[in-house]
Amino acid sequence: MQEKIQKANKEALRRLQSAKPTLIGIGVAKDEIPGMDIKTILHAGPPIKWENMSGPLKGAIIGGLIYEGLASDEESAIKLAESGEIKFDSCHHHNAVGPMAGVITASMPVWILINKEFGNNSYCTLNEGLGKVLRYGAFSEEVIDRLKWMEKVLAPVLKDALKLRGEIDLKTMIAQVVQMGDEGHNRNKAGTSLLIRELAPYIVQTEYSNDDKSDVLKFMHSNDHFFLNLTMPACKCSLDPLEGIEYSTIVYTMARNGTEFGIRVSGIGNRWFNAPANIVKGLLFPGFTEEDCNPDIGDSVITETTGIGGFAMATAPAIVQFVGGTPEDALNYTTKMYEITEEENSTYKIPNMDFRGTPTGIDIQKVIETQILPIINTGIAHKDAGIGQVGAGIVHPPMKCFEDALEAYITDLEEKGLLE
Repeated sequence: MQEKIQKANKEALRRLQSAKPTLIGIGVAKDEIPGMDIKTILHAGPPIKWENMSGPLKGAIIGGLIYEGLASDEESAIKLAESGEIKFDSCHHHNAVGPMAGVITASMPVWILINKEFGNNSYCTLNEGLGKVLRYGAFSEEVIDRLKWMEKVLAPVLKDALKLRGEIDLKTMIAQVVQMGDEGHNRNKAGTSLLIRELAPYIVQTEYSNDDKSDVLKFMHSNDHFFLNLTMPACKCSLDPLEGIEYSTIVYTMARNGTEFGIRVSGIGNRWFNAPANIVKGLLFPGFTEEDCNPDIGDSVITETTGIGGFAMATAPAIVQFVGGTPEDALNYTTKMYEITEEENSTYKIPNMDFRGTPTGIDIQKVIETQILPIINTGIAHKDAGIGQVGAGIVHPPMKCFEDALEAYITDLEEKGLLE
């Protein structure tokens, strides 16, 4: 039996390690994302009903409905959300990912990626920056105005620049940024800088006004997290081919919707295993306390699922200035993750660990055996709609997700007559 599991896990890691996430363009969500329409709103994490949603997710949906012109204000947006007219679904069910609240609506511009090894696509919105932004549940006029500018100016300029530049190999770029001090989740200074370097010569060649081109470059330059919305779909399209490998115990999805944390496991397919999301522990902005914090939220933990993010914190000791702790903690977090993973990454390597590959391929068996949970570094949203980000820190998934997944895994094998 264990031989079959090992063989299946080896195949899962072969698919993950051989993935070739590539940026090929920018489009509009309703035109690109499967199953998307004007009355559909995608969100981060496992599926959830409106009445069970957290404050920041509700806030982002309110903002999304106002942005789309389906509602004029908070009151009408809530009424529409409660009416049953709007379909809510997980980004992960539509080949997409979204940071924090993760909301994607029909008119939003999205990055388009393809895994050139397996031919599957992934999608993600463009990053708004930090603070009072939609993904943290804010929906004030300034938030909607910024989203409209991103739709009307930012996305068209970048789309035309990409046409001139041609596709970008994101796997190679992420490998570079990991060696430049980014861990790929909450530190994205190197990634954003490299992206600007790739696109700037082509942005200036587009036919837009100098003011528009300047505004686009300034926006990217002022937003160190801009590259996160490429790292995430790069990880998403790298992991999706792992779904449905019989006998495999490798986790191919971790995600949170602000109420629950959910995981999906290769050998069990598209089934979610959920438990209440934990509170993130870390550094809070002045004036906020832990009482203000919403439970863990967002699809950005897809980075840790791939073997970067918190799993690569050793390469990014400066991240502790954002999430708390010490450089020694960052090294210890990465070292610990080797105990619950299947392999070292063949592409993402850590210079200050003698270029050891990052810990890759979370095995639910090892999580249960060692009682070691994956480490995640992440932002913190205010628990109430409309306020936004209040800090950043460190969090773990609930152990129950892994316990339930392993129990279901064994039950499935028994029912199929495959358990020896």
